[in-house]
Amino acid sequence: MRDSILSCHHLAFRAAARAFVATEVAPHYPDWERTGTVDRGVWRAAGRAGLLGLDVPTEYGGAGLADFRYHLLLAEELAQYRGVGFNVHNDVVAPYLVRLTDPEQRRRWLPGFCSGKTVTAVAMTEPDGGSDLAAMRTTATRDGDTYVVNGVKTLITNGTSADLVVVAAVTDAAQVRRGGGVSLLVLEHGMPGFERGGALDTIGLRAAGTASLSFDHVHVPACNLLGAEGRGMTYLQENLTRERLSIAGAAVAGAETVLAETITYCQRRHAFGQPIGSFQHNRFALAEMHTELAVTRTYVDQCVLDFNAASLTPITAAQAKWWATDVQRRTVDRCLQLHGGAGYLRDCPAARAFVDTRVMPIYGGTNEVMKEVIGRSLGV
Repeated sequence: MRDSILSCHHLAFRAAARAFVATEVAPHYPDWERTGTVDRGVWRAAGRAGLLGLDVPTEYGGAGLADFRYHLLLAEELAQYRGVGFNVHNDVVAPYLVRLTDPEQRRRWLPGFCSGKTVTAVAMTEPDGGSDLAAMRTTATRDGDTYVVNGVKTLITNGTSADLVVVAAVTDAAQVRRGGGVSLLVLEHGMPGFERGGALDTIGLRAAGTASLSFDHVHVPACNLLGAEGRGMTYLQENLTRERLSIAGAAVAGAETVLAETITYCQRRHAFGQPIGSFQHNRFALAEMHTELAVTRTYVDQCVLDFNAASLTPITAAQAKWWATDVQRRTVDRCLQLHGGAGYLRDCPAARAFVDTRVMPIYGGTNEVMKEVIGRSLGV
């Protein structure tokens, strides 16, 4: 984020987050990519550093920071290490556990959430349905004081290590196509019938522990219901604005990092007796990318301020997510090209970003869905 919209407190938080990433994440990240999961110790370290539960009330161990700028600052520092699922934990799961829980649920779940003892995930996507939530097949049938959950979720970030998962399930099939009939339940690892699969063979973000989760007659206490039964679709839609803004912020920061490294490479790499950055074609490419990112950064920063003021609309968030991730995709691809053959090597930052960021236009709602959302708002 631009320094001009940050206070001294934000700058101090950024410095602390940057130091944490440099010491606790960067040295170990290659090993986590090889094993397909992030070491649990870094979650506890993040909890001690105050990087988890940023907007969770302090009485439960959170930081109590009702300012989304802090979330984006952390997302920016982790932009090169998106496989570390702090942003899913803080930006996606936290709102469900803060806004929809009763006092007893908060006492049960939030302290572990903030300390890093409990890793969380949200499970919406299924093998036969992603953005189309109305096609959901996972069911939760009421049986006395429990819900019996059956189904499969897939492509779940933090899936291999999640201790607590917010699961969307159909509780009234007749209401689903009318925007109801879906409920949110908290499933805890260790419940009989709840199985976490191994890490899926993704092309990028290999440390993210992306996995499938299966539920075979899992008996979930009714007290694990989040909010009201049948209101799950509404809750999911309400939280998507925040999730998409988080993705947009990370996209800009990730692209800025790759571009900065590419400019340095173009200054030191020589061809035909001169730096490759001095060739007009390459200089124009760098100028175009720099300008696109500057414009995108300004737009996304304003969206963050609007979100803090409770004036960011779902349409604007969709615009930010689509545009920022599309700019990131183009920027990373062009930066890789400027590296020539070196860009095809895995240890090149542009190469790693090429595979790691390809998912950005996909998750949080595909960019095609974003355009559909925007188009419908225009009355077409």
